[in-house]
Amino acid sequence: MVSLWDCFQQLRQALSAMGIEEADLEARELVACAAGLDARNTAGWKTAILTPEIRQKADAFFERRKREEPLAYILGEWDFYGNRFFVTPDVLIPRGDTEWLCDAAVQAARAMWNPRVLDLCCGSGCIGISIALAVPGSQITVLDYSEAALEVTRKNAALHHVKEPKLKIRQGDALQPDSIDGIFDIIVSNPPYITAQEMAELDRSVDAYEPHLALYGGTDGLDFYRAMAERPAFQLAEGGKLFAECGWKQGQQAAALFSAAGWKNVHLCSDLAGIPRIVCAEK
Repeated sequence: MVSLWDCFQQLRQALSAMGIEEADLEARELVACAAGLDARNTAGWKTAILTPEIRQKADAFFERRKREEPLAYILGEWDFYGNRFFVTPDVLIPRGDTEWLCDAAVQAARAMWNPRVLDLCCGSGCIGISIALAVPGSQITVLDYSEAALEVTRKNAALHHVKEPKLKIRQGDALQPDSIDGIFDIIVSNPPYITAQEMAELDRSVDAYEPHLALYGGTDGLDFYRAMAERPAFQLAEGGKLFAECGWKQGQQAAALFSAAGWKNVHLCSDLAGIPRIVCAEK
């Protein structure tokens, strides 16, 4: 009898041979997805029969992974800030680095009474929805230019049972001044910030699969920071706070834009590796 465990072992070996560092994790996730099971519970896999249907799905997943398609897109979902979210190639894959941005906004929101929060360039909605779940009194608006991305946000809002008036989903252009109604206490954004040079050097797994609209931030990667600092698409309440993720080499430049535009208490927060990745500023 060929079991799910046998399939897992074969996939793990094949992924490892491809040079994938987390071959164990990826093989577990792919087999679980093919079988419709929870990857965190493999206790019964050694006695579970590998059906032709599951084998076919697992093989198809492996072929996609061989073409360097990101695991998250194959699974159609990914974890972020303790929650699982739907993802498609219409949105960026949520990354662990961005959890630091989300947490900064969550902590600021918890210190306010019924804070009004705008998730600018929301993509999958993972940041805004995570804040909604973590801060019960918050009122969240999420905005993105891409209607396809907003469809993913709507699916994630339904998945986590977050709906209007708690969560407002809006289409708009973050580069256009005053393009969204309302006054907000917190702005949180993971905007496009990849430079032209970096776009030409992207790994194939990013370049071929993730949406370039959500990656490219202009020649120097700072177009969205200029817009937020100098001609924002939003209205921020007096004393309101802004948190924006930036590239690992952009922190000082991005922060300088806010300082030059008259923002207060402009500073950088670092990620776990000590790299400045979040621009923080106050109105």
